Amino acid sequence: MTSADTIFALSSGAPPAAIAIMRISGPAAFDILRGLCGRIPAPRRASLCSLRSPETQEILDQALVLVFPGPDTATGEDLVELHLHGGRAVVRAVENAIAAFPEARRAEAGEFTRRAFANGRMDLNEAEGLADLLSAETEWQRRAAAKMFGGAFSAAIEEYRQDVLQLSALTEAELDFSDEGDVDVQNDAAITNGCADLQQKIAILLASPPAEKLKDGLRVVLAGPPNSGKSTLLNALVGREAAIVSDIAGTTRDMIEVPVAVEGVALLFTDTAGLRDDSADVIERIGIDRSHAAMQQADILLWLGPEGEGPPHANLIEIAAKCDVKDNVVKSADAMSVSAQTGAGISALLHIVAARAKTLLPPADQFAVNARQRAFLGDAAVALAACSESADWLIIAEHLRQARRALDALTGRAHTEELLDTIFGKFCVGK
Repeated sequence: MTSADTIFALSSGAPPAAIAIMRISGPAAFDILRGLCGRIPAPRRASLCSLRSPETQEILDQALVLVFPGPDTATGEDLVELHLHGGRAVVRAVENAIAAFPEARRAEAGEFTRRAFANGRMDLNEAEGLADLLSAETEWQRRAAAKMFGGAFSAAIEEYRQDVLQLSALTEAELDFSDEGDVDVQNDAAITNGCADLQQKIAILLASPPAEKLKDGLRVVLAGPPNSGKSTLLNALVGREAAIVSDIAGTTRDMIEVPVAVEGVALLFTDTAGLRDDSADVIERIGIDRSHAAMQQADILLWLGPEGEGPPHANLIEIAAKCDVKDNVVKSADAMSVSAQTGAGISALLHIVAARAKTLLPPADQFAVNARQRAFLGDAAVALAACSESADWLIIAEHLRQARRALDALTGRAHTEELLDTIFGKFCVGK
C-alpha cells in the first residue's frame, strides 16, 4: 500500500439509493476518468458525463462528475467523484470498469482519510474527530466530535508545543551561552514557572470527563431489594419490554443493559438483581454480587430500596416507585415518585437523569479527550513536572524534549504504523 497507488471506493451508503458517490484518488485519477468518459471536465464544477466501459464502449451510466486537482483536496492529491445512479448493478458495473485499469485498486478501510493525514490535510486528532463524527448517535456526541474534527484540540496542542519550544530555547541558552554577555539569558525561575504553568493547563484537560463517557454512554444503574419495581421501571424508562417482569423474587438474576439517548445524551440503563442476604440460590447470589459491582461502577444510581439504605454514591437518586400502590415504600419529598404503570413521574425522572448526566460529561461546546490522547497528555505533564525537580540544565532540556515528543505524538508528527493502522482501521472503506 503506497500513496503512488490510485484508489477507489464507494463513499456513500450501500446501494440501492438515489445517488451513489464513487471516489477515485491518486496520481492516475484523471487518466482513469478520461478512460471512462473521454474527457476531463472543468475543475470543481459538476459536469454531466456518459461513463463507458473502456473495453466495449458500452454506456454504464450518465453521471455528474466532479474533478478536484491536488493538493487542495480532501486527500491532498488528485481526486474524482462520480455521482452515479444508486442501483446495485450500476455501482457494480462502474466499480468493475475502474478496477480494469492497471493503475487502480480498491481502497482499504480508512485509506482516503489516511492519505489526508499523510498529505498534511489533517492531523491524528482531527482524523479521530472525523471518525467520532461519522459514528455519532446523539447530539452531545456530534457536537464534541465536530469540535475535535474542526481542530480545536489540535490548536490547543500546537500552542502547548510552541510554549515547550520556547522553554527549550531558553534552556539551550542557559546551557550554551550563559557566559556570553550579549545573550539575554532567562533565569531558573522563569523556565521553571513556565513549565509549571503549562503543566497546569494540561492538568485541566486531564481532569475533564473522558470521551469514552460520551461514546459508551453513562451508566445509570437501577438497584434495590427484590420486587421493588426495578425491571418495570427500566421498561418504562427505555420505552420497551427489555426486562422480564414478575412478582417472583429473584426473577432478575443477571444485569440487563439497554442503551438509550435522552435529551441528546447517551445513557446505558442497567437493571440489576434484587439485593437480599437470605438467598440460597447459587445463581442468584452471583447476580447479587454483580449488582454490588454495578452499583460501584455506576455514574448515576437509581435507588428503589428504603430511603437512606442505598450505598454511598455521589449521584444517588432516591426513587419512590409504585406511587400508585397504597402499600408502596414511603419516602420523603426529596425522592422522585414514579409509577411505571400509569407513567406518572417517568418524564420528570428522565429529565433529572439527563440533567445529572450532563454535569458528568465534557461541556457540549468543547472537545472530549480520548484514552490515546490522555496517555500522551499525561506523558507531557509528567515530563514538565520533572523540570521543576532538577537544577541540572541538561536534565531539564531532556525533560522538555520528552514533553515535546509526547505532544508530537498527539498530532501525529511522531507516530508508528501500528498506531495509524489502529486509528484509520475504524473508518469504513469509502472514508
